Amino acid sequence: MDGTRKEARVMLLEEMEQNIVRRGALMPCRTAFIDAHTPGSNQKENFTIIGGGVSESVDQHVHINEAIGFNIGAAGQPPKCHNSLHAHRPAEVFFVQSGRWRFFWGRDGNAGEVVLEEGDIFNIPTGIFRGFENIGTDYGLIMAILGGDDAGGGVIWAPQVITDAAEHGLVLGQNGRLYDSKKGEALPEGVLPMPPLTAKEMEFFGEPSTGEVVPHHVARYWDLMALADHQPAKVIGPDAMLRDRPGFELDFVTRGSLDETAVSFDQPVVLMPARGHWKLSWSGGETILNSGDTCLMPAGLVHSLVPSMTGEVSMFRVWKTDDPAGPTTKLGWGIERGTGGQGGRGGG
Repeated sequence: MDGTRKEARVMLLEEMEQNIVRRGALMPCRTAFIDAHTPGSNQKENFTIIGGGVSESVDQHVHINEAIGFNIGAAGQPPKCHNSLHAHRPAEVFFVQSGRWRFFWGRDGNAGEVVLEEGDIFNIPTGIFRGFENIGTDYGLIMAILGGDDAGGGVIWAPQVITDAAEHGLVLGQNGRLYDSKKGEALPEGVLPMPPLTAKEMEFFGEPSTGEVVPHHVARYWDLMALADHQPAKVIGPDAMLRDRPGFELDFVTRGSLDETAVSFDQPVVLMPARGHWKLSWSGGETILNSGDTCLMPAGLVHSLVPSMTGEVSMFRVWKTDDPAGPTTKLGWGIERGTGGQGGRGGG
């Protein structure tokens, strides 16, 4: 990411607001995935913020439908609500915006687990099934980054998820779309149901231990705050805290990381405030970014970022690299060999 000062590009405030998704304006989809009726998962909300995402529902609202090399989304859940076991071909990264969350993984969800607090980040290894649960006392929100413009072509579900969903009226077609028998919907002519993965196909998915995953794939918020005391902390990248090449890089900034120097970047950069309030200024206007907002900063726009008030402030920044949106480099299984039953779907 080239952060040098370049010739000013003018952008009106009204134009910039089209590139900002405010947390309070997030539009949820409660029928995004196959487990939408399954007890324990039926209260979750899915948000597609930037890019097409991986929703299986035609009801999913996309806030900013731009291809920038990766997708930004979010999941919101009340306490005790969980997200069912699934996998993705490209990298999937979560950071906790609010709440307390338990992440678990493995073919049956019992290979390992870790609890994350606000600001913690998890670069989940590819080729493993994963799920998560809000174990806090209030509604929680986690932000997601998924590699690739097409997010790897959709979600791969553990066999038991597909079976449980069918018992509660939801069927996933091989076209990647959900059909709800409770609403009188049926698979269109010529569209077959998505078959569960076979036992042989399941063997291609890894079962890494907590000791293998946590040291290389989890970064804690207060460690990042310390590392970003005088400069941005590299979080995901070839020479970062979590060493990986997932097709994007991610850093973390706080009050001491940036000065008031105006810069521009040679590609779009996504700004994701974790805590506090930031004043974003550019040729044409200024605005305040708050915790939970998401801003797509256009390439070539000269801008500056400074805290807008005293107290704790922090922000993640994400940008595309030339690396393919492929497996994580530390722990990555070749799931493309083992997903014949669910390959080639077009996630929403």
